[in-house]
Amino acid sequence: MAMERANLLNMAKLSIKGLIESALSFGRTLDSDYPPLQQFFVVMEHCLKHGLKVKKSFLGYNKSLWGPLEMVEKLCPEAGEIAASVRDLPGLKTPLGRARAWLRLALMQKKLADYLRLLITRKDILSEFYENSAVMLEEEGAVIVGLLVGLNVIDANLCVKGEDLDTQVGVIDFSMYLKNDIDDYRSEERNGQIAAILDQKNYVEELNRQLNSTVQVLQGRVESLEKSNSKLIEELAIAKNNIIKLQEENHQLRTENSVILMKTQQRLEIAEGDLNCELDTYKQSRQGLDEMYNEARRQLKEECQLRQDVENELVVQVSMKQEMEMAMKLLEKDIHEKQDTLIGLRHQLDEVKAINVEMYQKMQSSDDNMGQKNDMIARLEEKTNQITATMKQLEQRLQDAERERAGAEDGVRKFKQDFTNKADSLQKQIAQREKQMMQLETDLKIERDWRQTLQNDLERERETIAQLTAEAQQINGLKKEFHRLQDENTQLKGICEEQEQVLEELGCKLSEYGGQIWLKDKDATHCKLCEKEFSISRRKHHCRNCGEIFCNACSDNELPLPASPKPVRVCDTCHALLLQRCSSNAT
Repeated sequence: MAMERANLLNMAKLSIKGLIESALSFGRTLDSDYPPLQQFFVVMEHCLKHGLKVKKSFLGYNKSLWGPLEMVEKLCPEAGEIAASVRDLPGLKTPLGRARAWLRLALMQKKLADYLRLLITRKDILSEFYENSAVMLEEEGAVIVGLLVGLNVIDANLCVKGEDLDTQVGVIDFSMYLKNDIDDYRSEERNGQIAAILDQKNYVEELNRQLNSTVQVLQGRVESLEKSNSKLIEELAIAKNNIIKLQEENHQLRTENSVILMKTQQRLEIAEGDLNCELDTYKQSRQGLDEMYNEARRQLKEECQLRQDVENELVVQVSMKQEMEMAMKLLEKDIHEKQDTLIGLRHQLDEVKAINVEMYQKMQSSDDNMGQKNDMIARLEEKTNQITATMKQLEQRLQDAERERAGAEDGVRKFKQDFTNKADSLQKQIAQREKQMMQLETDLKIERDWRQTLQNDLERERETIAQLTAEAQQINGLKKEFHRLQDENTQLKGICEEQEQVLEELGCKLSEYGGQIWLKDKDATHCKLCEKEFSISRRKHHCRNCGEIFCNACSDNELPLPASPKPVRVCDTCHALLLQRCSSNAT
């Protein structure tokens, strides 16, 4: 199953790459008759069929792709339009044909990667249709879905009604992706691997530069936010002090007004008593009493005027208090906007983390390639050792043959000197010796030719060894560069962790100011609602109402809160409670 997953991943990479390159060369618009597009749908069909559980139906056993693809409609309401159009097509009679039509419509809608990403995140749903070692349940499925994002640049013009999707043969044509010349293919593959490693190195360097720039920008934003937050806190404290002072002054004015009113009433009572006494005792002096009465009325008017002035000043103080309350509301709105910017910064940090994970995966692949190169060098060294051993054996045999030839020549000379009379017998022996010499010469020529071929093979092997050593040196240099990039990556991770800690502290401060205490990221390892463990694909999210940490599926709702006029993220429990509260308030 692991080999099948690897082969399907490689075929998906080749088909997607060829489709994008051909689409860019032909103007990005493809028809259903285009062979690379047909092969892409065949490869996707094989990827989705891998590891499907066999289900027993009324007509027998079958493997249907339409089951898991139909579940996308429940996960994403936007896919309901595609599913409804597939069901309404009159020419489709089998589930396989509906699945093929669904793939074509999703590609035309440019939502294929999004729909499949939603599907692979729900392992509980896929486990009902696939076995545990299927492509859709392993890491290869996530890689294939990530590759499908590149197909959003393609404009596909497909006619689903006119095609016979039920009876199409889903066979992968490997001839589109094979090379004719094996030596050229190997050299191109080796050069392509080296070019890919260099491209990855340049990409990692550029990515590190971009990360450094983004981290600096984030640091500047965090510093500016801290300064603005401190200023806002100071202004808020000053505004609170001003409100307290105004309330104290208002209280003093009210007490003074009440004292003045009491005094005026007492004066009026005294004046009325004096007036009555004078009227009773001094009836004859009418003129003096009238003057005193006029004076009392004048004093009463002055006291009324003074009371009116105090009331006007009280109205002015009340208006000032309303203006201060409006300023407080504006300050709270500004603080909520700062909270939204902090949430945006946290999303950017999450994206930086995802980029670091991709860099780590590419580094692991480069380490695997280096290990393969080292194994190849070890095999070549063993082969050269074997060739040198055979060369030594051949040289030993050549020396033995030369010794036998020298001994034969000495024997011929002795026979000529000692037995000149026995010519006939000597001629026969000489003929036999000459035959032996001819055989030895032919053997010597064969051995020399063999030695020459072995020397040529040894030279070629030495050249290949030199090339491999040069490649090994380049790989060692790349390994050093990789270690350096890994150190820089660790430094960037430390900086990102510090930035996350600072953002968590800011979030805690802002949450304390807003009345809710946010749970720290390191204190939560599982979702509070569904109790699933957090991972790279399952991220952490805070509820803006209760401050707890949930996964994306349990906190994908947004509602406006009393502290925030804009809709913010809330968990499912708070969403239900707030909706119930709103409905009760409305009734």
